[in-house]
Amino acid sequence: MDNTIKLFSISELLERIFYIPSYQRGYRWTKQQVEDLLNDINEFSPKEIPNSNEKTWYCLQPIVVKQKSESENEWEIIDGQQRLTTILLIIHYMNEMWKGKQKIYEFNIKFETRDKSQDFLENISVDENSDDVIINNENIDFHFISRAYSTIHQWVKSNTKLDTGSFESKFIHSSKVIWYETSKDEDSIDIFTRLNSGKIPLTNAELIKALFLRKTNFIENNAKTENEKVRLKQLEIASEWDRIEYALQDESFWYFINKSENNLPTRIEFIFDLMYKIAQEEDKEVEERKRLRITTDEQIEERRKTQLTILERFGRDEYATFRFFYEKFKPKSVSEINDNWQGIKKYFQTLEEWNNDRDLYHKIGYLITIGTDIKIIFKEKKDKSKMEFSNWIDDHISKVIRTKAIEELEYGVDNAELIKVLLLHNILNVLKSEDNSLRFPFNKYKDKKNGGWSLEHIHAQNSEDISETDDFDEWLKAIDENELKDDLKIKLTNYKNDKQKVKIPELVKEISQNFGEIEIHSIENMALLSINDNSKLNNGLFPVKRERIIELEKTGGFVPMATKKVFQKYYVGCTKQLSKWEEKDRNAYLNDIQKILDIYISKPISADNE
Repeated sequence: MDNTIKLFSISELLERIFYIPSYQRGYRWTKQQVEDLLNDINEFSPKEIPNSNEKTWYCLQPIVVKQKSESENEWEIIDGQQRLTTILLIIHYMNEMWKGKQKIYEFNIKFETRDKSQDFLENISVDENSDDVIINNENIDFHFISRAYSTIHQWVKSNTKLDTGSFESKFIHSSKVIWYETSKDEDSIDIFTRLNSGKIPLTNAELIKALFLRKTNFIENNAKTENEKVRLKQLEIASEWDRIEYALQDESFWYFINKSENNLPTRIEFIFDLMYKIAQEEDKEVEERKRLRITTDEQIEERRKTQLTILERFGRDEYATFRFFYEKFKPKSVSEINDNWQGIKKYFQTLEEWNNDRDLYHKIGYLITIGTDIKIIFKEKKDKSKMEFSNWIDDHISKVIRTKAIEELEYGVDNAELIKVLLLHNILNVLKSEDNSLRFPFNKYKDKKNGGWSLEHIHAQNSEDISETDDFDEWLKAIDENELKDDLKIKLTNYKNDKQKVKIPELVKEISQNFGEIEIHSIENMALLSINDNSKLNNGLFPVKRERIIELEKTGGFVPMATKKVFQKYYVGCTKQLSKWEEKDRNAYLNDIQKILDIYISKPISADNE
């Protein structure tokens, strides 16, 4: 049998028998984990799903099982035994403390090697004398199980307004587990090892994949279909799935579509999350409530009786995306299943098209990097031609960088805006390069090892902090002493003859003034550098910083293109004097920024972007 995925309410588990194999460790849930589950159930409020006979449900994490025998009631628990044990403890507590003769049937948990644990679970109770659970330290399992049962009791006692009937109903009938049934042919230990290596749970992507690859998806009208035909369709989807995942593993592609580091264990999940977010953005019920001006809690609660938003139906917890897709697979035809898969492929193909288009890659990559949500970009693309979409991107870039005139931006006041402008200048330098193979490396820009990005004063803002002999000697290596005034040459000679007689801070200040060090906080004296690299350039005159920039590149550091050009004095109009960043240099740099960004700082913004 193929892997199967379902949603089962707690009530649907009650007639089953579960076996805990020997390779599973014992029960270890903490007090906090038990309380979190109890609080979540208590705070959950099921809502009628309009135009259906169903209500919303609270979703527990997956339980991975394999059929134990031919009986449909016997299952080996591969993953989720602690969750299942806690569910049993709560049912047992309801029976002991709340129920009369009409007990809830308690499903069985049997242990392959820990026989006493089954008896302990079935007979655990609240001590009448102490009104608590006696913590049993006979073994580590008993200790944690009794402590969890005590937590349930103390939680109930502390919730004096608890409606036990409502809680029981929500827990038994409105709480569902994700039931992931593996093939009988799969090795249980291999599955367990994969799931628990590094404590990695089943992801939305794995669960959704199981939905797509169910054999029943490809059988029309429940008729028998040749196994080969089914297998080929499964292989087709599995192959395309792997191609998408492989493509997204490319770091350049991945960091192009993500604002920052995103460590999804399965990267195709990014597409599923994106589709769910866009579905929320396009939710007609949200728009209808705006139109009807439904804003108060009372109005919203009344509206929910007949209409729910997508977010209200599926939630925002870690398995909300799975629930959204699970709904798409409720009795559907083969063609509808295919349409679902084609929809996912279409999203990926759009991302791939942007990644392969050099212009879109750089401009969309810039917008995502500075915080534009990719779902907004997708939404704008939907009904636009390629030209209209390109114009929207340019308009949107104009909008986000035009807070004030570029030459008026000031360090210390407009740092965020300065970084946005300088990042765009760097990206467009790459885009406008004659070498069409060059691409701005968003993966390097977003690498956490860089420590983020900051503004570096091209000409030293504060070199006077150098006071130690070793630091001063290192600082001097990049300075051409022939360019010093005669009196400074004499002082430097005296320093070299007797380092103890010269006050280093005063000599640093005089040399800095010789090279024209001044306090300039506008954009023509700013360059973009990673925070970690910036710290390596502190207290350096222009020639010192230039040498360190060269060294950074040699050792594999990432220095953005426009920043490199600054220290190479590449810009038209720069002087050939490599020991100073002079007024002509600053003007040449500013002119280049204004020229390259001209389309964004001079064009009128279309009404659509206002």
